[in-house]
Amino acid sequence: MLYYLFTWLDKLYDFPGAGLFQYISFRTGMAVILSLIITTVFGSRLINFLRAQQVGETVRNLGLEGQLEKQGTPTMGGIIILMGILIPTLLLAKLENIYIILMLITTVWMGIIGFLDDYIKVFKKDKEGLAGRFKIMGQVGLALIIGWTMYFHPNIVVREQVANPALATGVVQSHMVDNKVSYTQDVKSTITNVPFYKNNEFDYAKVLKFMGEGYEKYALLVFMLFVIVIITAVSNGANITDGIDGLATGTSAIVGITLAVLAYVSGNAIIADYLNIMYIPNSGELVIFAGAFVGACVGFLWYNSYPAQVFMGDTGSLAIGGIIAAFAIMIRKELLIPVLCGIFLVENLSVIIQVSWFKYTKKKYGEGRRVFLMSPLHHHYQKKGYHEAKIVTRFWIMGILLAILTIVTLKLR
Repeated sequence: MLYYLFTWLDKLYDFPGAGLFQYISFRTGMAVILSLIITTVFGSRLINFLRAQQVGETVRNLGLEGQLEKQGTPTMGGIIILMGILIPTLLLAKLENIYIILMLITTVWMGIIGFLDDYIKVFKKDKEGLAGRFKIMGQVGLALIIGWTMYFHPNIVVREQVANPALATGVVQSHMVDNKVSYTQDVKSTITNVPFYKNNEFDYAKVLKFMGEGYEKYALLVFMLFVIVIITAVSNGANITDGIDGLATGTSAIVGITLAVLAYVSGNAIIADYLNIMYIPNSGELVIFAGAFVGACVGFLWYNSYPAQVFMGDTGSLAIGGIIAAFAIMIRKELLIPVLCGIFLVENLSVIIQVSWFKYTKKKYGEGRRVFLMSPLHHHYQKKGYHEAKIVTRFWIMGILLAILTIVTLKLR
């Protein structure tokens, strides 16, 4: 909204400084600052409100040091994160941009699912919260919206080189590159970026190449399946990681900064050409959303760092995971998620391994055996005697290393 206001002021009255709002970098910086102000200043008021409403966490006794001291800590603090994301985005981004619209839908959609889960736990006194099948249905529903829109919306395209402009269909653009004319065309496509691969691109449709001629018409099904798996996995991974103070929040901020860098280079024609990566028209606007996301996570960390004054609950963790997954899909970097979101992946795998091995050994030996002292993995280290703050700091360091490796893949092929 501010973007449109200052654009109008600049055109009609040549208002001093209004032209700055045309720059993505300026609006991203403003989004970070505004998000930090919202989460830190208004966060304390919301925490006091939650405490007055007795919206406290019910902590199960898992035998972890200092765990029962957290009993009654306000939860549903993810509302703070949602406010820190939505308000700056609505004020500073181009709201007609389809990528921004999809990210706003993702934030609200997953926030509502998480809110319902927390509401049932807190006010209905049901420790299980929203039934797992309904969470999955919500995640799949979002995936279908994103996948369908990306496949069919006319403004979601990628720019490809055209070898022979005479044979091309649609609008062909010419550019001067190293004193030579280069031709490009914006096309609908199911291609995505592949890390550590020379040509750096993969078409989902080619998964069905074994079916022979005409396999391309089934590309939508393959693309949808990938989108569903990615959104469900990352959303649940963030949810599982949110187990100790500041872990999911700090890790998500690191991921958010990396996604902002990836969105910027993918949405800038000159940089994308230099890095020889896919250029995605209009996707640069996502950097503003990423700025608001990072600001919200860092601002929430003000209250969520050890010892936490508030927990984000599923309201925040499910939304964060959904945002990261949807964002990566839109900038065609979703295959980098196993690297970038390595912390979420390991936490997810630790639970899967623990449960699977326990069930297998119980069936085979009559008693269940465990691989870890406790899952998810962060609880394993708590059981080994490590302090929460040390675990979180070391996980953050690993997250930073994975983020650097993710950015390096832009040139490492």
